[in-house]
Amino acid sequence: MALRINDTIPNLTVKTDQGEFSLHDWIGDDWAILFSHPKDFTPVCTTEFGAVARLSAEWKKRGTKVLGISVDGVEDHVKWKADIEKAGGAAPDFPIVADDGLEMAKAFDMLPAEYALPDGRTPADSATVRVVFIVGPDKKLKLSMTYPMTVGRNFAEVLRALDALQTTSREGVATPADWTVGQDVIVPVAVSDEDAIAKYGKIDTVLPYLRTAKLPA
Repeated sequence: MALRINDTIPNLTVKTDQGEFSLHDWIGDDWAILFSHPKDFTPVCTTEFGAVARLSAEWKKRGTKVLGISVDGVEDHVKWKADIEKAGGAAPDFPIVADDGLEMAKAFDMLPAEYALPDGRTPADSATVRVVFIVGPDKKLKLSMTYPMTVGRNFAEVLRALDALQTTSREGVATPADWTVGQDVIVPVAVSDEDAIAKYGKIDTVLPYLRTAKLPA
């Protein structure tokens, strides 16, 4: 069964190029980005790992850990990281799960439960292993995005979504389309005008059910 928003993620023990650990222990009290790939040494995925590596300071600023997942072994991951640094201009400082037995891919419903890797496989054989998961400190899934093999992920959008998730979780608000930090937020329908004005100082009523406000500095 597919993981749904607010499901607790499986607490698997995973093998990575930075050692073995359980997912829940590794996340600890932080947020986490898990992003998966069908194979090492593939062109689109190499550019994506480079993009994530270049955002290292941004993830840390947001108290967020990053975990790559690929259905190849640890030795390949170590070699691939050298290519990623060469192509992307930054060394990946995050671990990559060696999911060569597909345990994580199946537990997170990225592949059918009965699926097995064929000999001499190509990336197309494990193409559906291409997902971004954002997980909260409560170990629950907050957001997921699934991409086809041919389309590189936009990690600026992943970062924006992370900002929105952290803000809505912390402030009890919602965010409008294309929201970025510093812009007005949406006041929940359950909050009265009086309470909203007391909290935010001012609200803008666009529609009876759409009110916006600026978060206090």
